[in-house]
Amino acid sequence: MASKVRAAVVQAAPVAFDRARTLDKLERLAAEAARQGAELAVFPEAFVSAYPKGMDFGAVVGRRTPEGRDHFRRYFESAVEVPGPDVDRIGTIAREHRLHLVVGVIERGGGTLYCTALFFGEDGAYLGKHRKLMPTAAERLVWGFGDGSTLTVVDTRIGRLGAVICWENYMPMLRMAMYAKGVQLYCAPTADDRETWVPTMRHVALEGRCFVLTACQVLRRSDMPADIPNALGDAPGTPLMRGGSCIIDPAGRVLAGPAFDEEAILTDELDLDQIARGKYDFDVVGHYARPDVFQLSVDERPKNPIA
Repeated sequence: MASKVRAAVVQAAPVAFDRARTLDKLERLAAEAARQGAELAVFPEAFVSAYPKGMDFGAVVGRRTPEGRDHFRRYFESAVEVPGPDVDRIGTIAREHRLHLVVGVIERGGGTLYCTALFFGEDGAYLGKHRKLMPTAAERLVWGFGDGSTLTVVDTRIGRLGAVICWENYMPMLRMAMYAKGVQLYCAPTADDRETWVPTMRHVALEGRCFVLTACQVLRRSDMPADIPNALGDAPGTPLMRGGSCIIDPAGRVLAGPAFDEEAILTDELDLDQIARGKYDFDVVGHYARPDVFQLSVDERPKNPIA
């Protein structure tokens, strides 16, 4: 395993509801990250092809409108099948640029959408996925729930790579499960652009003694379909998401970012030896644990509705 790794977080908007053009943009951004020397690039939550901020899909309690159903149909059609040709294309992008990738996508599984992070090796291999366990608030209208079978941490040349999506990072037991898997490069694709997010990420880095790479979109009304109403405003320049992407080391120090209000690729060199230095005095799943008092049971079996 490499002792030093150059990593990037990509702060950008997709071409929402347009999977093909979003993948074109992903390719351009990945190429730019590689030109900056990155060996790993992390993209935001739901980058391919939309985090539908401000949309209600025609739903109130007890009623769904025909227009909202059609908005969902369009969202569904812009999603990614895993495995499938879009996954193959992202793998090709990773291989051509010798770049490990973590990409937030909307995954289409049967008739359900999931908020998912996909992992790729620098050789283009698809390494696995993590489905968001707990969609937040109105996300539950359009996204299904992941299960314990995709609490994925993968071994790579650059370290042990995992992802926890947005407000999953506020689930202490999920974080503990990831720490127990030895995650070193803890990726946090998110749609949370509040000033409270960076302190959360610093806490995670300190708690897990890992590097945290969080990527958020910069999204404006003009990035969303013009013909779908948006509760946050209809002027093209209306800000929907302002970013806040950053890279944090195992001591909780911010190495790059946070960046706000503009698209950006933030990079820094990560010294993986800092992980062992940090665990000298705090290993939350090792010498600082108290298994005689606390134990966590994690069910990683797939939960299929039909047996």
